[in-house]
Amino acid sequence: MSEDKLELHQDLINTLKEDLGDPNFDFIFKQKTAQLSKPDQFLLKMEMTRLSQPVARFIDLRGQVSGEVKPYEHDGKQHFMDDVAIGVFEREVAQHGAYTMAVYEAVMHTENNFKVMQKQAQEQVDVEPEATYDHAAQLIRFASYESRIEERMNYSIKITVELKSGTTVPASTSDISLSGSKIKLSKNYTVYPRNLLTLRLVGLEQDFELGLKEGIQYEVVAVEETNSDYNYVRLKRTFVENNSGFDEFLESFIHGNKRRYKINLDNTMDAVVCKGYEQYYLPRVSSLFVFFSRINNMLLPSMVLTNENNAFISYYFEDERKTSCLYSVFNNKRLQTLLTQTAPVKEAYCYTFTHSNGGKIYFYSAFDYELEQKPELKSLFLGFGSEKESWRVFKVQLMPSHHEDAFIPLSLPKSAGKNVEKLNKRPPPRAQGLIEPVHHLMMLTEITTQELRKHCNELDYPQESINRLKEFGHGKAKTPPPLEKVALEYVNLRAHKRFLYRTGVKLNISEQLSVTGNTRDFSIMGMQIEVEQPSGVTKGDLVTVDLPDLQKITKQHQLSELKYEVMAVSKSKTIINLKVKQFANVPHTAIEFFTALIENNKDKLQPSEEAPKIPGLSTALRNMVTKSICQLPLYLHKQASHLEVGAVGHGLYSSPLHSLLLPKLVQQNHQELVFPDSLFPSNYISDILTENLRSKSRQDKPLRFTLFIHFDEKKAAEANGGIKSQCIPFGEPIEPLFLFAKKALKNGVLFICHLYVSKTGRPDMDHLSNELRYVSHYALHKAKGLEEALWSVAGVCDVVDVTDVILPVLRLDAHLIERMQQRKAEWLGQIH
Repeated sequence: MSEDKLELHQDLINTLKEDLGDPNFDFIFKQKTAQLSKPDQFLLKMEMTRLSQPVARFIDLRGQVSGEVKPYEHDGKQHFMDDVAIGVFEREVAQHGAYTMAVYEAVMHTENNFKVMQKQAQEQVDVEPEATYDHAAQLIRFASYESRIEERMNYSIKITVELKSGTTVPASTSDISLSGSKIKLSKNYTVYPRNLLTLRLVGLEQDFELGLKEGIQYEVVAVEETNSDYNYVRLKRTFVENNSGFDEFLESFIHGNKRRYKINLDNTMDAVVCKGYEQYYLPRVSSLFVFFSRINNMLLPSMVLTNENNAFISYYFEDERKTSCLYSVFNNKRLQTLLTQTAPVKEAYCYTFTHSNGGKIYFYSAFDYELEQKPELKSLFLGFGSEKESWRVFKVQLMPSHHEDAFIPLSLPKSAGKNVEKLNKRPPPRAQGLIEPVHHLMMLTEITTQELRKHCNELDYPQESINRLKEFGHGKAKTPPPLEKVALEYVNLRAHKRFLYRTGVKLNISEQLSVTGNTRDFSIMGMQIEVEQPSGVTKGDLVTVDLPDLQKITKQHQLSELKYEVMAVSKSKTIINLKVKQFANVPHTAIEFFTALIENNKDKLQPSEEAPKIPGLSTALRNMVTKSICQLPLYLHKQASHLEVGAVGHGLYSSPLHSLLLPKLVQQNHQELVFPDSLFPSNYISDILTENLRSKSRQDKPLRFTLFIHFDEKKAAEANGGIKSQCIPFGEPIEPLFLFAKKALKNGVLFICHLYVSKTGRPDMDHLSNELRYVSHYALHKAKGLEEALWSVAGVCDVVDVTDVILPVLRLDAHLIERMQQRKAEWLGQIH
């Protein structure tokens, strides 16, 4: 009750606090509280007494405020505060005459305190539920970095430029390399790409004899406009002078002065950022990458690139022989039909199920366009197939792929070190032979939902027509075309290093059931074991482990009944991955033992490193994928105690959803965009996604959500960009979103998307080590800044548009859907 009273009189309390240090406070208090009852006066007097009490606690704001925290001493006690807090502290101490509770509470409630900011944001949402606020996010253009043959030096000298018209004008360089330069040219003079210019290096010719009577010829590559009275013009040399003396001088001059005049690191820093975000995204993608090669004038699946999140799709398409049936489902005829689409990325939906007969597995499949062409069979196929346990729905995206994309050299000049040329190797001959016939890349995303299955289940079909499904069935080739399964290689992502070691193990599945075997490898946090007969355990089971042979070498640790959780089981049920099962504040014997064992035997233990089956192939395919991304990746960054979208990925092909974001590009910096927070419901990322990801590990499967986005082009200029959204966890009924979807169909554009949200783990710094080392060499602070930025990434979200396949589930008016699709097509046409 007293807290309610204090809350009621909060404004008066704030007014009284301002007079707390005044010698006449008692008189002031009586005047300002005269209208209150005696009990309320007493309550406020007690609050003032509390606030006036001196305190001994020290203030530590590290990790609690947005400012830079530093040590601050007062009366022999060291505090940790930022400049804002120090200012408040000194002001309040001067007012109250000492370090009191009022001082402490004022310091703990500064405007840049994360808790205060979060509370204010929540109050704003409570008052204005529709209000949303955009924020800046980094735009990551995948594979946009280039290899730089030479070092560029930031060096400004006076020059003269002879334009195409013959006019000579003064200018200056911004940076210079042997084969190019960037110059600052007044906006009074206009040049265009491919124009030829002649430069005189006036600033250098004053001190050196360059032998350049006619100047140096350059070709304009690009013109970068600025808000100043000059533009940046990027140039490349034509080398028509054939002056080896000047070339040697310039190369020597740059090499000799690169410590004095900063080397331009922009290209390398851009590469570190791009590569860092790419390596976060590709291992977490839930879509299977299928490469199609042209063999005997036919397109056939030749390779799949798998990771932890997409390998299940590859397994799904295997028959009883463990042979992939991708070649029959995604056959040449279907691919040729897809390729008639005019869009760069050809899209379709594939419905599949399997039927077992005589111990053999047969696949049945239909594309959406095939069912539209045979409406009499549509209900039959969807209705019958959706009753099967094996029923699946896939989104198919087909795009060109080129073997030339397999080689992405480092963004370092040759002069950066001896290893650069050695590391810039093209794929080995065997890998090159496999990628050369590749013509297309398919992204295959499983989008099955209970709502979709239920919708198909309710379709009526004549039982007597089931035999007609044979035309959707696929036979078996005696010699199926070979399909190479390639695991995506990414290193340095395991939390603890694994070591190869074989020792006896007993796996206790229950009190009555145990199996024996051997370890294959171990780490501090887990092990892989191989048992002698199929175990019967499944992922998530809790088991105990005995290590009788290792027990012989230790008396300090009891190596029996060690608690582990089953993380993965092989198809043969004999190879099992285990992770220690920890309980809060209880030490785990296995962790203590293996930590000591590894520490004392570092030189003897052999690290577990799986050699690739075909060296260089995984890297080559990874590069080819990177060059052809067509989805929308969103990166979740740590921001105080919650997450927010800090970066947006953009591949070679824009998804329709990029069109909601890219018009908001900040014109001054095309590496940033204004991310519309209304793309997600208010506080959905900071509350729901943050909380869901907190309990997850990098190894966990992605969280899935369904996102409805309503875009009204007429309201695009408003604070929320004309965007409203609703989001629900995967598996929850979507019927409550019916009215939201109906409104979007009537007056806007509707997107329905699946979100696949994964925790990222730490960045793969090995993948970036060469470029980071180069940046560190010239600007250590910049290298540290890049690392810190990458470490702030906590999650990655893959956004897949499934509007066309989910809309029918909502049972909305067909003419409303058709009109909305027309508006969407017109809007996308205007943007592109």
